[in-house]
Amino acid sequence: MDAAEAVEVIQHEMTAFARRARASAGRMHPELSLVSYTLLGHLEESGGCRATDLAAHYALDKSTVSRQVSALERAGLVGRHPDPDDHRVQTLQLTDAGREILAQVTRSRRVAFRERLADWPEEDLTRFAAYLERYNAGTAAD
Repeated sequence: MDAAEAVEVIQHEMTAFARRARASAGRMHPELSLVSYTLLGHLEESGGCRATDLAAHYALDKSTVSRQVSALERAGLVGRHPDPDDHRVQTLQLTDAGREILAQVTRSRRVAFRERLADWPEEDLTRFAAYLERYNAGTAAD
């Protein structure tokens, strides 16, 4: 296989991976889409942020983030709080319920990944992890 063919295979396989990830998100928690899971994860990692920060970080339209955040608020997974540095701004924070749902889904995803990769040799796992980190560290626009 030459480089051009390899890039085509990579593109095809990454598309299949994304499709599978979206489909499995509903099985992990029926009310939590892959986008919602990702947003909750970012809120946990960042300790909270503004909706505009989420939109910028994920290169999403503000209206898309607004719809997702509204749904997360209605579900009681996210709350708005005044920014301690600027009370005109509200930050999004996970609620206790949001933390619990995120933890449940994260545990389920880890189990699924471990099962899928259970028969891979450690060397392959290490190499695959390094390749994914390298790919995701790239600066090219998506």
